[in-house]
Amino acid sequence: MTTASYDAATLRIAAAAAVRAPSLHNSQPWLFRLRDGGIEVLSDPARQLAIADSTGWAVRIACGAAAYNAQLALAVNGTPAQGELRPYPSEPDVVARLIPAAPRPATYAEQELFAAIPRRCSNRRPFWPDPVPSEARIRIIDAAHAEGGWLDLLVGMTALSGFAQIARSADRVLRRDPAYRSEMATWTHADAARDGVPATAGAPVTEPQDLLPQRPFTERRRAPGHDFEAEPLIAILGTNGNRPVDQIAAGQMLQRVLLTVTDAGLACSMISQPIEVPTAREHLRQSLRRSGTPQMALRIGYGDPGRPTPRRDLDDLIVGER
Repeated sequence: MTTASYDAATLRIAAAAAVRAPSLHNSQPWLFRLRDGGIEVLSDPARQLAIADSTGWAVRIACGAAAYNAQLALAVNGTPAQGELRPYPSEPDVVARLIPAAPRPATYAEQELFAAIPRRCSNRRPFWPDPVPSEARIRIIDAAHAEGGWLDLLVGMTALSGFAQIARSADRVLRRDPAYRSEMATWTHADAARDGVPATAGAPVTEPQDLLPQRPFTERRRAPGHDFEAEPLIAILGTNGNRPVDQIAAGQMLQRVLLTVTDAGLACSMISQPIEVPTAREHLRQSLRRSGTPQMALRIGYGDPGRPTPRRDLDDLIVGER
């Protein structure tokens, strides 16, 4: 026997977890709706980045991650959901629809990942040199596989140097566009805005010895002796296809990986420049010898605890019938 439908109170429980998902420049491009007893995650075209995300890839990644959080919240609430991606061909803004599934207790894994949601954040600062143990690496790979994707860990300086060259090249391409730089500046804040990236959350200014590029969210320079790790653990997440539904699924996979990383006591930051530039993405795919599509790169390690960025009010994100 299944629960007939979700109600407004359950919608708020799901949305409160969903909004903690990551999004490009913390743009939070999602809305939530109760319709016909199901909970829907919608993309918000008004919050799509016109320059950095002209194809809508980042919006779909973010909304897929939000849908994953919502499903975790519903499971832990005792009202588990069955999800369907892009349920209405005539309504592409509806990214996912969650309908009630048979009641069951939440699994230990669901409880652990749900508990990690409020702690997860992007940590753009230098990490400690401590290596990520093999047990944690296996958990991270398994998290991606569980959501139908793949994850490659780059091992050795040859692989790292090749990735770094692709990432730096993509970053240079993006920064050459004045409109791209201007758009990023509009999403960088020095105050307690409820969206965008606080300048305090940015990485220190890139220096010549740095292996990887950093987005210019701040002009803060690092203290002497606080360089980035010389051999970071880099993970590349990908899918077999690259249709809009594959990108949404990639967002779900990304969020499961990020929550697994958080639950393991690790820090993480995302490196999307080589994904945003089509030629760089193709070079990355070729370097991995993969037939699928890279969807995100992650830097994983141990570091000082980060601080989650603010989120918009739920009342502004829950909508009625359109």
